[in-house]
Amino acid sequence: MMSGKSVDKSRAKKNSHGSRSSQQRVRGSESERQVQLRPVVTAILVDGGFYRRRANTLFGKKGPEDRATELVKYARRHIAQSRSSLYRIFYYDCPPSEKVLFHPLTRTQVNLAKSEQFEWTNAFFEALTHKRKVALRRGEELETQQGYILKPDPLKKLLNNTLTLDELTERDFQLEITQKGVDMRIGLDIASLAERQTVNQIVMITGDSDFVPAAKHARREGIDFILDPMWAPIAKSLSEHVDGIRQCVFKKPENEKDPLHINRLSEAPSNQPRPEDDEEL
Repeated sequence: MMSGKSVDKSRAKKNSHGSRSSQQRVRGSESERQVQLRPVVTAILVDGGFYRRRANTLFGKKGPEDRATELVKYARRHIAQSRSSLYRIFYYDCPPSEKVLFHPLTRTQVNLAKSEQFEWTNAFFEALTHKRKVALRRGEELETQQGYILKPDPLKKLLNNTLTLDELTERDFQLEITQKGVDMRIGLDIASLAERQTVNQIVMITGDSDFVPAAKHARREGIDFILDPMWAPIAKSLSEHVDGIRQCVFKKPENEKDPLHINRLSEAPSNQPRPEDDEEL
């Protein structure tokens, strides 16, 4: 016959074994969940023409090398926000035009191949090709849809009779060149990334609602699709078919405090190595 003390010890021993086995089961299930969780791998797709316009507005005018460096650093902000690893930055844009076009105000022929914009764009593309994990995707320009057009603001003033034709300047006109192949390449890359399960998150920097079908396809394949319109107005249809909207820069006028703003570049030590050159993305 067992004494009271022996019974208590036996029960304590059983409880101890039960507690340990329960802890082991909990730890085991946690380990299984950790193994099953897939690390977040992000692809960043950049609508080049859109990004250059928004970057010019939010970060100021820059040289081609500084703009390319800025693009990579801006992409890194999304990686930091998602706590993910970068698969690749896909940059889509149209090569600068080499056409000779008629300017309606000056009534002269403008050789675009000799313009500052032509040189800047080519230098910018060249700088991007030397950046780590950046893939440059080039489209083409349409032969029939190109020329100088009047900007919306001076056009409204003309219609309201607050501006005369004689008061127009060259700054009131903008070069309009329609590109082809860029949207198609973006759509194909999104479909390929989704089908192959190369990544599980896509960040799209654009404000164009043409990418809604591609975004819907990616989401059906289980991709976390994030839109970054960089504070540009977007269509409701675009915001409805993404998993989230995230901008990694402040709106005006707070944007001037951003370290990537042109006014802040001089504050950074010039002899410091660039993070994207010596650090794994």
